[in-house]
Amino acid sequence: MTITARVVKTGKMPHDPGGLLFVALGLVLVAAGFVWRGRVLRPLSVKRAQAAAIRDRSRNLLRSADMAIAEARRRAARGEPAIVTVGDVTRVACQHYGHLFVEREEAAAALRQRYEAAECRTDCMTDAFN
Repeated sequence: MTITARVVKTGKMPHDPGGLLFVALGLVLVAAGFVWRGRVLRPLSVKRAQAAAIRDRSRNLLRSADMAIAEARRRAARGEPAIVTVGDVTRVACQHYGHLFVEREEAAAALRQRYEAAECRTDCMTDAFN
């Protein structure tokens, strides 16, 4: 049994409306990106930018305190308490996060908060409470 297929040329090319819509949407997104050129990343107001900077700074100080606690625990010998100082937090904040200046009160507050959260009273000592 032989199957034969017959191809008829009509001269018309079928258009897919989904494909055209996809291409048009892509062109619109490219044009919008070209027009905005990163304006979305800029802050909408000065107050919001300052609030974001303050949040980032406090988050970085908390992370610095966590890193200082972890480093002190690694340095401590078996059976010895880990000694975490405010200077350690300041040093980590400057080296790791690039802060040029960290006030002692800020670093001490961050260390106190993370000291309490990490339950360090059993195996750590700190000067943040003085």
